Amino acid sequence: MAIDGGLDADTPAPADVSALGDAPRIRAILTQAAREGRVVSYSQLLGELGFRFTRPKMRAICRTLARVDELCAADGEPDLAVLVVRESDGLPGQGWWVGGTALLLGYDGPWEGASAARFISEQQAGVFAFWERL
Repeated sequence: MAIDGGLDADTPAPADVSALGDAPRIRAILTQAAREGRVVSYSQLLGELGFRFTRPKMRAICRTLARVDELCAADGEPDLAVLVVRESDGLPGQGWWVGGTALLLGYDGPWEGASAARFISEQQAGVFAFWERL
């Protein structure tokens, strides 16, 4: 098991690298966030898994988020990956946009700016509403 400083480098937490690909675990984290009506930054998600933010780890998480959404779809639940956002602008990263989800949901606009923020806010509100009633 690797040791990763997580968000607090003074108190290293054991970090199991397999957690980056653990779709059920990540789904559970995001389901809890949805129930609480909150988004999760990539850094926060990595921190929940015991890691500090790095781009390679973020990319690994992005691959797993696609699997999380597949699991959600199979269970008739809304996609959860839309809740994972960049700290800089509160929008999902490029991988979410190029993965085709936005197009499937009827959005063919820019990935940044006011229209993207409106679209993402609407999608997140739908996720929050779904989990609020359960």
